[in-house]
Amino acid sequence: MGRLFGTDGVRGVANADLTAELALGLSVAAAHVLAEAGTFEGHRPVAVVGRDPRASGEFLEAAVVAGLASAGVDVLRVGVLPTPAVAHLTGVLGADLGVMLSASHNAMPDNGVKFFARGGHKLADELEDKIEAVYEEHRTGAPWERPTGAGVGRVRDYTEGFETYVAHLLGVLPNRIDGLKVVLDEAHGAAARVSPEAFTRAGAQVVTIGAAPDGLNINDGCGSTHLELLKAAVVEHGADFGIAHDGDADRCLAVDHTGAEVDGDQILAVLALAMREAGTLRGDTVVATVMSNLGFKLAMEREGLTLVQTAVGDRYVLESMKEHGFALGGEQSGHVIVLDHATTGDGTLTGLMLAARVAATGKSLAELAAVMERLPQILINVKDVDKSRVTTSAELAAAVTDAERELGTTGRVLLRSSGTEPLVRVMVEAADIEQARAVAQRLADVVKSALG
Repeated sequence: MGRLFGTDGVRGVANADLTAELALGLSVAAAHVLAEAGTFEGHRPVAVVGRDPRASGEFLEAAVVAGLASAGVDVLRVGVLPTPAVAHLTGVLGADLGVMLSASHNAMPDNGVKFFARGGHKLADELEDKIEAVYEEHRTGAPWERPTGAGVGRVRDYTEGFETYVAHLLGVLPNRIDGLKVVLDEAHGAAARVSPEAFTRAGAQVVTIGAAPDGLNINDGCGSTHLELLKAAVVEHGADFGIAHDGDADRCLAVDHTGAEVDGDQILAVLALAMREAGTLRGDTVVATVMSNLGFKLAMEREGLTLVQTAVGDRYVLESMKEHGFALGGEQSGHVIVLDHATTGDGTLTGLMLAARVAATGKSLAELAAVMERLPQILINVKDVDKSRVTTSAELAAAVTDAERELGTTGRVLLRSSGTEPLVRVMVEAADIEQARAVAQRLADVVKSALG
C-alpha cells in the first residue's frame, strides 16, 4: 500500500491490503503514540469505535477493538453510524480518541481506518506519521508493552449513540422543515437509519432509496457518486428536492425538483448566504478548495463574500477554518463543514440545513442554487498510472502549459493525484464545454502516456 496513511486515513482492499493484523497493529500503535503525547495522562483512556455497514467492517471492528483493549483502552462500540456521528460522540463523551471503519464512497471490497483525536478532530499529519512509524517498528520485531489483569481495556456497546447524534442534529437546526417532501438516497451506507429519522423528526415527508444495507451493496449504483436513481425518484414522487450521501455520510449532494444536480459548490453558496443573514458567517468568509468551480468564486465576489482556497481535501479546508476561525467551508464533492456544529464534513447536517433554508425562504432549491452559475468543468480520472510523478513529469508540465495558454483567462487547468485511489484527476474549466472536454481529454491522454 506504500505509505499507509492517505488524505483520509488508511484505506485498501479489505483482507488483502487492509488486514485484521494491520487494523489491530495500527490501533495499538495509535494508543501508544497518544499515550506518549500525554493524551491519556492521569486517567484511563477511552475510545469510541464505529463503522459503516460493509461486511468487512465486522472483522475489522473486532480487530480494532481487540487492539485498543489490549493496549489498556476502554472501548465504547457504537456500531453502524456515520463518520460525523463518531466524531461528534468522541467529542461529547470526552473520549480520548475515535476510530471509524469506512472507505467512504469507495466500492464495497475496500475499507478503511480513520482516527479522531480528543474532541472529534482528525489527527494531525505528524501524529499519523508517528503512528505509522511505531506500527512498523513493532511489526518488524520490537515487542509491545502490554497491560495485564485489571490494566486491560474493557469493551461495551454504547447503544445511546444513535439517539445522541440525532438529537444533536435536530438541536442545531435553525428552523423546522414541515411541509417539505424530500427523497433521501442513503447509498446503502452508514446513514440509512440516522438520516431518515432526523429528516422525519424535523417535519419532512421522507421517501428513502438506497436505505437497505446488507453489507455488500454500499455505494452500488446509488448515493452521491451515482445520482441517476435519486434524480428519477425526485421527479417520480414530485418531491421538493433530493439528498444523496456517500457510504459514511460525511458528504451531501442534492437534486432539485426538476432532477438537476446541485453540487457542493452550490450548497456552500446557499448556506453561505443563509449564515450571513443569520450573522453566523464569521468574517463573511467561506473556505473551499482549488477544485471549486470558477462560477462559485465569481458568485462569492458578487455577493461581497471572501473566498479562501486550500489544497484539495476536506482536512485542509478544516485546518484553514480552525486556524482563522471561519465557520463554513467545504468541497465541490459535497464535504461541507459547519464548524460551529461539527468537526468534520456531515452530510446529514448539511442536508438538513439546506432543507431549513428552503423552508425558511419559501423558495425552491433550484431558485436558491441559481445564486451561482456553474462554468463548464470536465473532470477525468486517469487510472492505473504512477500518480507520484504528476508534479515531476516534464512532458506533463509542457502539456499543461500549452493547455493554459489555449484557455487564457477564461478557463483553468488542475491536475492532482488522488489521496485514496491509484489515479490522477484532470480538471479543466472553460467558457465553452466542448473546448473544456477537448483540452481535458488531451491532457488525460498525456497523463496516461507519461505516467502509465
